[in-house]
Amino acid sequence: MHPTVTIVDYGRSNLLSVQRALEYCGATVEYASTPEQVAAAGALVLPGVGAFADGMNLLRESGLARAVCTRARQGVPLLGICLGMQFLFDSSSEGGITPGLGLLPGTVEAIPGHTTQGQPLRVPHIGWAPLYPAQQREGFSGSTLEAIPVKSQVYFVHGYRAMPARQADRLADTLYGGHRICAAVQRGNITGVQFHPEKSGEVGLAILRTFLGSCPA
Repeated sequence: MHPTVTIVDYGRSNLLSVQRALEYCGATVEYASTPEQVAAAGALVLPGVGAFADGMNLLRESGLARAVCTRARQGVPLLGICLGMQFLFDSSSEGGITPGLGLLPGTVEAIPGHTTQGQPLRVPHIGWAPLYPAQQREGFSGSTLEAIPVKSQVYFVHGYRAMPARQADRLADTLYGGHRICAAVQRGNITGVQFHPEKSGEVGLAILRTFLGSCPA
């Protein structure tokens, strides 16, 4: 049986590349652009590119924000990708303070413009970088990243970083300019990845396959 996954379509993001990656991994993909479609979903993927405030305004105005939160709190598997991961938190400082979905406690802040040694740092962070277990973890066992080795390379494009309030929610980090930056989070059925699994080759596909393993057919 093929797992069925619903991509939340709020009018932003390159949905086709995410769809193709999920289908390549064996999923049946549907789209949800109304609260009713989200309410009927058995698993959700929340992608995103662009500005936090713009995306959240679209999610709220369409009623999708409340519907996604309801389904997540009902235990439906939810994967946030890039900006979609940032939406999971309480707020972002991008362009002023904007409330997020509040599914995970914490904020989203700009990547520092200087390295830990005080040298200018190029922002946004664009390119391949390795994944390390968050500081309280020994590895990725039992998580959505369990199929990949530590230090696997994935592809990032982001100028802001999540700052989880609960260290237990922090799954993986990467290093940029000496800064330890949150790369993935997970609490129960809710997972977020700052990188793009659909652009991260076999490593990204392995992560998507593990997520699909938690999704109903």
